[in-house]
Amino acid sequence: MPAGNAGDVHFWERCRGMKSSKAMLLTAGVVLTVLLAGNPCSAQEHAAWPANWNNWSDPALWAQVGNADNFGELSGAAGGQGAGPQALCGTVGYSYRVGKFEVTAGQYVVFLNAVASNEDTYGLYNPSMDTAVDASGFGCNIKREGSPGHYNYSVAEDWANRPVNWVSWGDAARFCNWLTKGRPEGGQDASTTEDGSYLLNGATTDEAMQAVIRKSPLDGGRYYIPTENEWYKAAYHANDPGAPGGNYFDYPTANNSAPSNVLDDPDSGNNANFLAAEYTIDAPYYRTEAGEFENSPSPYGTFDQGGNVREWNEAVILTDNRGLRGGSFGDEADSLRADHRDSYGLPSAENGFTGFRIVEVPEPATLSLLALGGLAMIRRRRGGGE
Repeated sequence: MPAGNAGDVHFWERCRGMKSSKAMLLTAGVVLTVLLAGNPCSAQEHAAWPANWNNWSDPALWAQVGNADNFGELSGAAGGQGAGPQALCGTVGYSYRVGKFEVTAGQYVVFLNAVASNEDTYGLYNPSMDTAVDASGFGCNIKREGSPGHYNYSVAEDWANRPVNWVSWGDAARFCNWLTKGRPEGGQDASTTEDGSYLLNGATTDEAMQAVIRKSPLDGGRYYIPTENEWYKAAYHANDPGAPGGNYFDYPTANNSAPSNVLDDPDSGNNANFLAAEYTIDAPYYRTEAGEFENSPSPYGTFDQGGNVREWNEAVILTDNRGLRGGSFGDEADSLRADHRDSYGLPSAENGFTGFRIVEVPEPATLSLLALGGLAMIRRRRGGGE
């Protein structure tokens, strides 16, 4: 890779990820001219980022999801396209905020240094996160140095804003607890990771984690793994309270047509990071940076709810599994569809294709509306994404 600044690194990454016919047009002379001119290839490289990724009060990290008491729709396998057991999805009886982006490797490093520097009691760090350890090459490049009592975690700048992976449902719940507790430092106990939005109390087995439920904001909860309804609504709902029926899109790019997996600059719209004959971006990254497809958001303004990494939700599916949604960089386009309910997520499972995003229900006043969610009128999915 040529020498240059962080912007140059991103330029080369994008050009490497383009289709070969496009990349061949970038002769050495053209590339040199582009770099000297200030990298116009990456002038619109991603959606607007927050000034500080770890300032969770920054509105730039959040998308507001309103339209309370919206219709739900059926999702899952039913006589053709779709996957997983069928269920009504998407109806939410209250307003909430959802992360615009998946939780990044850089954000997770801050978490690890706060609660896993002395001892990683509940295995919040997986050695496969380190690309030098993970033989598949799918790690997120978080490195751990030192020994128990003196651990230090870090991630390179060009990896920091890509989604974390190799995280279990329990890891995601402990991250939410830590945020809810105000990001304290210390061992993994009730003051940091084991209480807050979820009472985990040392839960590590699949059975124990299946029994964990969220605590309401009235009981101290605030940041959560999304319910399946919260996740689904943010991804697919058309954000139009006056529209007939459920009014959902098939894909989380506000579209009923399957997206492409092309890295254009600027993003041409209806694009996502998934597998279509070839990876969107090759080794070593595989995962694009948060908000890479700046013109392909959901109707509520979230990014990468389709592709990049599958995302945990709270649903308990087939008694043994927690829900996963959205597909990954290694999945085909069908996995991004609204009717794809992934039912193969043991809550202890960790792999290179799975990460998470979070939601916030900050105001106890909203809880009076929680019971109304189940009263929303049920509308069966119709053709054209309604």
